[in-house]
Amino acid sequence: MRDINKVFHLAIPCKDLDETVSFYEGLGCQLARRYDDRVTFNFFGDQVVCHLNPESVDESPKMYPRHFGVTFTNRQEFNETLKWAEDNNLPFFQKEMVRFKGRQEEHVTFFLIDPANNLLEFKWYHDNSMIY
Repeated sequence: MRDINKVFHLAIPCKDLDETVSFYEGLGCQLARRYDDRVTFNFFGDQVVCHLNPESVDESPKMYPRHFGVTFTNRQEFNETLKWAEDNNLPFFQKEMVRFKGRQEEHVTFFLIDPANNLLEFKWYHDNSMIY
């Protein structure tokens, strides 16, 4: 299992550093470092690095299979993040919805889309045993 001395790292493309910083700071992520070709964020306790690489931007993103995000273990934190995204007019790719309704793996989810068309999913499972 994950110990507190481990941080997940994800590197993704971006097309414009200023737009990227604005989006992720608008999401509440802390800018850790900025260079000419990349920015690094504290993304809900993990490290997301956005590398300037406009030619790698997906012009027609789809939810599946490529996205990343946060799975909350606390419904209130999920609700607060959803409200934050709405209050800050962050761009939604998919508004809040329920997946697998009536099944053990039922969860609520929403997707945001960053300026480089990277999709971010935020979700909460009714049954925490279904997270993994």
